Amino acid sequence: MTPAARTEAAIELLDGIISSAREGGAAADTLIARYFAQRRYAGSKDRRAVRELVYAAIRRAGEVPVTGRAALLALAREDAALADTFDGSHHGPAPIDAAEPVAPAGVAPAWLTEALTASGLNAEQQAALIERAPLDVRVNRLRAEPAQIVAELPDAFPVAGAPDALRLPAGTDVARLAGLVEIQDVGSQIVASVVPASANTRVLDLCAGAGGKSLALAAMMANSGHILATDTDRARLSRLPARAEQAGATIIETRLLNPGREAEALGGEAGRIDAVLIDAPCSGTGTWRRNPEARWRLTPARLERLVATQAYLMSLAAPLVRPGGTLTYVTCSLLDAEGTDQVDAFLADHADWSVDALDLPLGRARGHGWRLDPASDSTDGFFVARLRAPW
Repeated sequence: MTPAARTEAAIELLDGIISSAREGGAAADTLIARYFAQRRYAGSKDRRAVRELVYAAIRRAGEVPVTGRAALLALAREDAALADTFDGSHHGPAPIDAAEPVAPAGVAPAWLTEALTASGLNAEQQAALIERAPLDVRVNRLRAEPAQIVAELPDAFPVAGAPDALRLPAGTDVARLAGLVEIQDVGSQIVASVVPASANTRVLDLCAGAGGKSLALAAMMANSGHILATDTDRARLSRLPARAEQAGATIIETRLLNPGREAEALGGEAGRIDAVLIDAPCSGTGTWRRNPEARWRLTPARLERLVATQAYLMSLAAPLVRPGGTLTYVTCSLLDAEGTDQVDAFLADHADWSVDALDLPLGRARGHGWRLDPASDSTDGFFVARLRAPW
């Protein structure tokens, strides 16, 4: 592909990503994979160059751009070589018209920027939300030791505060170490460690998804005890058994729940769970480094629905916890509405519950919980709180 053809391909992809964000369709990564699956002539260098252009344009535009061309023109204003590719050639984009729209720079849509500011994030912390994320892995202690993995991946280095974490150069291929390591952000590893999961405990991972935190908990428990991993998403939960087998985690049981009827499937667990983990569905504001177009998908109405779901899940989990047991609430969001405000609301309805004080190696206190953010901690953004049931 010529440089101009790469630019045109990026514009086409951006148009699709913008449309998908407005309509709640497929994610950018999926659309990019589909695009190149239909264009086998594009070589690996072409695919990499186009992908980098697309994501650079996405990261720069806070508001949803009017078109993919407007998004890429914003980059062209700052890059003369890119501007030169708007040459009107056969496979390239039309020449630039000084009067055409250009996507303005920003971190997020205005309403979201206001919400982040109200949640205590300054301009530097907000800007870090759309920077590139590092590649972190968790060494699976059931199968390996960090020193063994470092011998296999000499560019890996440990991360202070997360004993099983290694950070790797972007693009490192870790597929050959499947079962020995799991790709997992350092922040995710730290918040998982808040769950008091030890040998012989009974743990419920209520929103397990594909099971990343269930696998981390199994290693913490030395594969002794029981983890009940549940979710309402059949496709995601169905990935966990094979991952658990590969990791040597035999204590994980999966259970698919029917949306709105979760209590029926969990009724037999009432008062029996030592530790519940709620890694709740959320806005994902803490993961924009990995999914920058997600900020174009979020609306006030969708945030309101997520907040309602989070409150529902906490109320659902409370009766399952044994006396003196814990409920650990986690979101990969930096909005107080999904963090400390949820804990406040729960405590208002469950006055006999208490909050455990946290002192984690990264992050800082936020309300009744603890928060990590990319600028301060070089992790994804998370909020975590641990609540304790009355005796």
